[in-house]
Amino acid sequence: MREFSRPVLATWLLGFTQIIGYGSLYYGFSILADDIAASFNWTRAGFFGVFSLALLSGAVVAPFVGRALDRFGAARMMSLGTILSSFMLSATALAPGPVTFTIALMLMQVVSCFVLYDAAFPALVQMTPGNGRRRIIQLTLIAGFASSLFWPLTSWIDHFLGWRLTLAVYALANLAICFPAHVAVARWTRAMVSAPPSAAAPEPVQVYAKVPEQHLGTAMWLVTAGFALSSLALSAVLSQMVPLLQALGFGSASLAVSTLFGPAQVAVRFGNLIFPGQRHPIIVGIFALALLPLGLVIAALGAPAFAAAVVFVVLVGLSSGLKSIVQGTVPLILFGAKGYGSRLGVMAGFRYASGAIAPFVFSLVSGMTSASVAAMGFAAMGLLGVAALWQVSRYLQPHAP
Repeated sequence: MREFSRPVLATWLLGFTQIIGYGSLYYGFSILADDIAASFNWTRAGFFGVFSLALLSGAVVAPFVGRALDRFGAARMMSLGTILSSFMLSATALAPGPVTFTIALMLMQVVSCFVLYDAAFPALVQMTPGNGRRRIIQLTLIAGFASSLFWPLTSWIDHFLGWRLTLAVYALANLAICFPAHVAVARWTRAMVSAPPSAAAPEPVQVYAKVPEQHLGTAMWLVTAGFALSSLALSAVLSQMVPLLQALGFGSASLAVSTLFGPAQVAVRFGNLIFPGQRHPIIVGIFALALLPLGLVIAALGAPAFAAAVVFVVLVGLSSGLKSIVQGTVPLILFGAKGYGSRLGVMAGFRYASGAIAPFVFSLVSGMTSASVAAMGFAAMGLLGVAALWQVSRYLQPHAP
């Protein structure tokens, strides 16, 4: 296999494993929630409380996982993570009671840190540092179909086999499909890294502008805070898109309008790939994070007008689609490929934590006030995230090659 084709094939393979990974370890549980809750005599809210606890477990270990990705190789650790993910999916399927299920679910979210975006991005950067940004965009475009595929697929399998066998099928899919793919990417990465410079021809990461050394530490924490605050607002919206639209007064159109989210998310990623432009990723990040609070304000003030619901869902989709990309590209361009996995791990820990508590906080605020007040409050949180990235952009200085 020629050297230049390995990164292309690796991107496609990782894209497919991200579809399976996100579908089986994350999206599928929103479909299985009612059946799992009934099995253990939980309410639906009780199940999502347990799921939030599991997500917090992943947030705690994410920084340590990031350092392991740098030290041992991201693709190599993804191979191990796939085996562990398959095992934990099997453990949840076989769990005899609520305690064992909760423990298995928590461990599943811990090992998911080894196989999802924050592991796949470093794997691509370690293979081709100079082209990491484009590979990340391509990867998110492929993986953007995870929810669209796995929501109906999970519903269909669950209907015929039940939630336990559904998870067992997903355990087998991780082991049979994702594991060989991750092993292949790990092998290619080692071959390319160990190849002579003339064969590998590595290129440096493209730098548009740089942060002065005295501001690097502050910039790192501002970027982390910006994405975490945006994740707080985005997770609140995505966890209850249809109920939120209904609570705001959009009525029976809520479910139909919500289907615009997926196409908007994929479309903006495709546009970013075809028309990448030369703007610094931090500027794209500011734009991406600003779309979400804008959408929330339009929904809160424009309800019950149908057009307001459409604009809201489309803006959320555009924000989510771009955010997935810039969360990987901004740290790469600002701080470089060295230590990239560790930085993503730290950022992921804060994002996972804020995303885990967001649904509960949003429900609490909505219950105490109203959906529109909660939407405006979370829009304010999103704007704080925009402000954090804006401050980082002020540090930038033109970079002379």
